[in-house]
Amino acid sequence: MGTLQQALEQLVQTGRSLPVDQSEDLQRQLLCEPQASAFGITPETVTATVETRSQLLVKLYPALQQFCQQQLQWQQVPLTTAWLLWLPLAEWMAAARSPLQRPMIQGILGGQGTGKTTLAAIEAVILESLGYRVARLSLDDLYKTYAERSILQQSDPRLRWRGPPGTHDVALGIQVLQEIRAGRATELPRFDKSAWGGAGDRTTPAPIPPIDILLFEGWFVGVSPIDPAAFESAPLPIVTDADRAFAYDSNTRLQSYLPLWELLDRLIVLYPHDYRFSQHWRRQAEQGMIATGRSGMADVEVDEFVTYFWRSLHPDLFIMPLLQNSNRADLIIELDAEHNPISIRKP
Repeated sequence: MGTLQQALEQLVQTGRSLPVDQSEDLQRQLLCEPQASAFGITPETVTATVETRSQLLVKLYPALQQFCQQQLQWQQVPLTTAWLLWLPLAEWMAAARSPLQRPMIQGILGGQGTGKTTLAAIEAVILESLGYRVARLSLDDLYKTYAERSILQQSDPRLRWRGPPGTHDVALGIQVLQEIRAGRATELPRFDKSAWGGAGDRTTPAPIPPIDILLFEGWFVGVSPIDPAAFESAPLPIVTDADRAFAYDSNTRLQSYLPLWELLDRLIVLYPHDYRFSQHWRRQAEQGMIATGRSGMADVEVDEFVTYFWRSLHPDLFIMPLLQNSNRADLIIELDAEHNPISIRKP
């Protein structure tokens, strides 16, 4: 990987094509990468792939550098990640968009801390630089209003936090996605998580013109109900009868989201090698906020918050089925504890 990093640094610094020997090294390395088959890289196509991707990296590097520094507070673009994931993923999306002859809805599924929002933002930068009109929508933007969720919580106190199935305005999501697919201008819902002391509320929607690609991300985008019998031997932290009842009811509420998922054209799944990484990542995020003087949850609060979501839709029960079903997911990106992609494959 060090050789790859050095070659990419030379590429973006000089802006010129790499020497033949380095280009051939990149070709050999790319063919050995686990994502080669997922992105259609073969011995016959690898030379053209390296040349095209090299030109693309040089062209997009200034925009990526600006975005990483200003929006993510990263000092440098992670070039190996850009080379092995960001650029081929954007090309993969662009190739999927072409034959549709209409706007494409790209779903991105990822649990807490997987980086789904960051990935969507980066892919938007790349796709826009390629000439596509792109918009982003989060499942969080479809939350019901504060007033609606207050009434919902009174009827079911278990929904004390926004997030589980039942806390979203599914009809609104369907309406917005249908308008986008039809090529019409629309308004993207937006949600202010700081409103009402952190309880959050709907805020002013963002008007957008007709677009080419919508990146729709969320922690259970594309997830379908499962056989309720699975809750009888469910994994931790689903332990008590009350836990199983909550999981059962969340599963039932998922049914109403299926018409929304049917509007997705493709689905990417970001999956940690161990789903429990999410707990560690959330702790890191909260500790980072506290360190900068902002409010954040203590570790014990984080643990309670994360396990709450695991009780509603446990990753082992609801995400695992997607990893082996090509009819429900199109690309699986497996992540290590440092958010690095260790596997990119088709189900």
